[in-house]
Amino acid sequence: MKTKARLLVVPALCLAWLSGAAGAAQVQYPTKPIRLIVPFPPGGTTDVVARVIAQKLTENWSQQVVVDNRPGAGGIIGTELAAKAPADGYTLLLGSITTHAVNPSLYKKLPFDPLRDFAPVSLAVSTPQVLVVHPSVAAKSVKELIALAKAKPGQLNYASAGTGTSPHLTFELFKSMAGVNLVHVPYKGTGPAITDLIGGQVQTMITGVVALYPHIKAGKLRALGATSAKRVAALPDVPTIAESGVPGFDVASWFGVFAPAGTPKPVVTRLNAEIVKILAVPELRRKLAAQGADPATNTPEQFAAYVKSELARWGKVVQATGARVD
Repeated sequence: MKTKARLLVVPALCLAWLSGAAGAAQVQYPTKPIRLIVPFPPGGTTDVVARVIAQKLTENWSQQVVVDNRPGAGGIIGTELAAKAPADGYTLLLGSITTHAVNPSLYKKLPFDPLRDFAPVSLAVSTPQVLVVHPSVAAKSVKELIALAKAKPGQLNYASAGTGTSPHLTFELFKSMAGVNLVHVPYKGTGPAITDLIGGQVQTMITGVVALYPHIKAGKLRALGATSAKRVAALPDVPTIAESGVPGFDVASWFGVFAPAGTPKPVVTRLNAEIVKILAVPELRRKLAAQGADPATNTPEQFAAYVKSELARWGKVVQATGARVD
């Protein structure tokens, strides 16, 4: 009986040691600065969301979380960099619907696998997009823009954050459902696209509310319609595209935190808990909501399942619109 008791004690001690080691690993993270890669230029929605998260993590952990903008190739360059980074929790990615759901359907071959090469941490925010025009454009509504585009097929142009990005695909879906023809002008990120739209070099675009909100409020851009099924709380007077003559139109962007595949589970768990805590702060939620962003955290497992479902959904959109990489 004593021998049997000793045999039972040994595994129990081993389990206790492993549990303690895991707990210690969790407590000790982070012990040095963290890099949060944003695969798009400064000024876009991805960048805005990343900086909110990075600031709060820095404050809570007393370790610097540095936003590292690595734009190019529709988000592929920065996403690949994150996928190939050491899986130690010190390099993270603020990924999006573009990097993990749209690009895999647009590009025949990517230098990373959106499912295999990443450890999902948490969804961060979901945000509808808005169709805006330069004030010089005669259209004051979605219906008027559609009428103008039909009267001048191929003569109006629209900007996007780049070929294959969510704004590009969303506008292609709008063109398909509205039966209009506008010329695509891709940029290397949302920021440069908005700059040229404000300057009048391009006439219209669809992108996230967070990036557009200050320019709409300043009167530099005119909002015509929200891409979501419901109106945006930050822009209550702007009707949805669906209620403006394109029934069934419903698209929202999302952004979330990813770590390289193989990142220790205690680190992923710690990151998830901290992000959920940050985005649950009422003041921060009000701040994001005022700009059209809806905090929407979940567990790593739920986020992984969501990414899979979005991959399937946007694969169908790419096929239906006939969108391709130029």
